[in-house]
Amino acid sequence: MSSRRTWRTTTHDWSVDVDRDHLAHIRARPDDYAPGGVLHLILEVLAYAADEAEYQGDGHASVTLCSDGVIEVSDTGRGTDTRLDDGVAVRKPVVCTKDVRFFDEQQPILLDDGHARRGMSVVAALSETLEHTNRRIDGAWTARYEHGIPVTELMPTAPTERTGTTIRFLPDASLIPTPPPTPDDVRAAIAPHEFLTVSVT
Repeated sequence: MSSRRTWRTTTHDWSVDVDRDHLAHIRARPDDYAPGGVLHLILEVLAYAADEAEYQGDGHASVTLCSDGVIEVSDTGRGTDTRLDDGVAVRKPVVCTKDVRFFDEQQPILLDDGHARRGMSVVAALSETLEHTNRRIDGAWTARYEHGIPVTELMPTAPTERTGTTIRFLPDASLIPTPPPTPDDVRAAIAPHEFLTVSVT
């Protein structure tokens, strides 16, 4: 069994469970990290679904805009990387630490809205609550966060027939006061992708 200390950082630092300073930095600058408001947060989540689709050769994501303001994005990828460290499940900390590929880049990758991709931690930091559920071939887990800080343990859930990741979040209206997007707004913002299809309801 491998040790967490030996796991290589590719997108996030496995040795850090929560980067509170990083999350606070985002919360202090919502205009910088969510230009255009909630729509940008949706595109941040969809960017990970697109990564998975490209890796697999195809994929689908669904975006659901709920009447209570909650937004759910589910994909058909492999499910967020989760490993065992001394028998304890550890999920890659994509929600509560920086994505090292994007966050400090001077020439960042741009999302479909023309603004910089910074990563899932932006979504978590600027949301009152966020639930992250991942389904992999060897198990499924879920956890809940408030402004990116975990408020539950990583809990195993019932496996399903398909793999993928679901991010269900409630943007903080005090940090992002813009009106929530309509389904048509979301559809219009998503550029065609070679590998990923997206449905919006």
